[in-house]
This record gives sequence, C-alpha cells and structure tokens, in this order.
Amino acid sequence: MNPENNIRYSRDCSGVDIQQKSRFNGLIFPVLTMMAILVIASCNQHQNQEANVEQAATAGAPLDGGSATIQDDVSMRNILQIAVSSADHSTLVTAVKAADYVDVLATAGPFTVFAPVNAAFDKLPAGTVEGLLKPEKKADLQNILEYHVIAGAYKPEYFRDGKAIGVANGGRVTIGVKDGKITVNGANIIGSVQGSNGWVHLIDQVLLPQ
Repeated sequence: MNPENNIRYSRDCSGVDIQQKSRFNGLIFPVLTMMAILVIASCNQHQNQEANVEQAATAGAPLDGGSATIQDDVSMRNILQIAVSSADHSTLVTAVKAADYVDVLATAGPFTVFAPVNAAFDKLPAGTVEGLLKPEKKADLQNILEYHVIAGAYKPEYFRDGKAIGVANGGRVTIGVKDGKITVNGANIIGSVQGSNGWVHLIDQVLLPQ
C-alpha cells in the first residue's frame, strides 16, 4: 500500500480520520473569531444607545433659576420674551432688570403691559432714565413700571373711549379711542402683540403716575 494512503486513511485513537479532524479544527477558529466579533459589536452598540439616552436626558433637563430662565422654542412667547426680542425696547428691558421685575413678567399672568419704545424714554428730561436706574431710586422705578401694567389680558378691541382702568401701582389710566386710533393717557398705541401670558401694547410715551 502506498505510504501516502496510510497517512490519508489512518485514524487516531478516537476513530476519527486525522485529515478530517484537521479540517474540523481549521473551521473552529474562524467561527469562534466571528462569534467574538459579533458579541463585541453588540456590546458597543448597547453602550452607545445608553450614552445617547443619557445625553438626551441631560439636554432636556430644566435650567436652574426663575421663570425667565426656562427656554421654550415651541410655545408662544411670554411678555418678557417679546420685550427682550425687540430692539425698540432695550431701555424698557434695562429698567425691568433694575427693578427686579424680570421673573414677574415671565409668570402666568395674565397681564397687559403698555411698553414704551426707546424713543419714548428719549423724550424724558435729560438724566431721568439714568437717575431711575440707580439702586436708591428702585422704588420710584418700580412705581413707574407698575403704572404701565394692568392685571388681565386686554385685547385692543376691549378698549373703549373714556374708560378708566386700574393699574398695578394702584392708580388708573384713561383710554381714548378716536378714528380707529387708541391712546392711553394721551400716549399712542402704535402696535399690539399677544403673548402667552397677556398682551403688549407698544406706546410712544412713558406713562408717569398721576
């Protein structure tokens, strides 16, 4: 018999052909390697999913602070956000901050605010605004700002000529309606914007308590 045939058909002690056993052993290593790769890939995917969930939860967490720090890009803007986003109301926003009324205007309300534009503040005597922004004038500033706020949401169509309405500082303002134009204490309402917590009526004069 050919010696090569002896090698080809010789058997080990278990009765398995040596050549067949060699081929079987050669298949085991790549199979095990592929299984290990699949297990590692599955673990990495699971870890990435957990990291994404944790990152999303962190991004959605509310900010610490008052009502004014809460961001909401979907809902209607509140009165404070309307004022802050208007370039014509930077002086008013500065006054609101100095009076510590930022969070008040961001609450649920509802409020109606007569919001003087920057040009309205420019009509005041020189140094008036700067003086009111000083810490020792905080009470006076708060009194003036409260004179611009009504409790309740007043749409433009709610105003009636000659109607007197109570304001936040305890005083009253008088509404005028003529030829489709609305005034408050003689100041013209030049625009109106609805907010999530009330209405903002833009005026061309600063209202001074009477």
